[in-house]
Amino acid sequence: MALGEAFSFLSGLYFRGKLAYAERFTRPPVDQRGVLVITTDRGLMAADAPVGPRELREFGTVDIRPDHPQYREPLARDLGRLSQDADAEVVLLGSVATGKYVDVLLEFMGERLLFPPEFVGRGDMSRGALLLRAVREGKELAYEPVAGAIRHGRRAAKVGPP
Repeated sequence: MALGEAFSFLSGLYFRGKLAYAERFTRPPVDQRGVLVITTDRGLMAADAPVGPRELREFGTVDIRPDHPQYREPLARDLGRLSQDADAEVVLLGSVATGKYVDVLLEFMGERLLFPPEFVGRGDMSRGALLLRAVREGKELAYEPVAGAIRHGRRAAKVGPP
C-alpha cells in the first residue's frame, strides 16, 4: 500500500484533503519526488512509497517532537538535501500552530517554508474540508511564509458548500 493511501485511511478527511491538494497543486523539486510526507522516523517520504504493516507499527512508536532524535535526525537529513535547491519551496499543509513540524522545517527552509494563512484558527477537519474544496474548484490557496506569520487565531468560519 502507498504511504499516502495508508495515512488517508488512518486519519480520514484531514489527510485525504492534504494528499488530494498536494497531488493537484504540487510543483516537484529538482529531485522530482513530488508530494512528500513527514514521517515519524524516516524523514520525508514520497506519498507513493510502499509501506506495510511493519512500517506503520514502527511509525506509531516514535514521538513527533523536534528534540526527539528518532524524529528529528531523518527529517533534518532530508530537509538538508532539499534546502540545497535554492528554488525549492515547501508548503506545509499540516498544523502550523505547534512547533512539532514548524521548528525543524523553519530551521532548514526559512522564508521558503510556506503555508496557507486560511489555516489559522482551523482544526484538522476544517483544514481537510478547505483543501478538498480547493481541489474540487481547481483553485490553489494563497501562501505566505511561516516565519513571522500569525499562526494562532480565532476560530475560523466553517467551510460551507461551494
